[in-house]
Amino acid sequence: MAGKEYSAYQKDVISRYYENLDTITLNNLQELVSQLYLAESKQKQAKLWERAHKAMLRLKVKPAIIEHIMNKRDVVILAKNLEDWLKASKK
Repeated sequence: MAGKEYSAYQKDVISRYYENLDTITLNNLQELVSQLYLAESKQKQAKLWERAHKAMLRLKVKPAIIEHIMNKRDVVILAKNLEDWLKASKK
């Protein structure tokens, strides 16, 4: 099976996606914080926390910080850390 050939435009789009992956992930994490505040069921919260965990791994957050956030599962703690990460990404 032959490898997929991409046009120059497609290669450019793919390249820009990976260049901005951290920003995209931070935006997704912001949305997750909002959804966690509004989540009503424990099951929904659990799924959202798993998505937040994966996002933090993608952002290469220090394991100790991830562990602390995931153990507490406090949206306020996640939001405060996210605020710091957003400030750091804009430097």
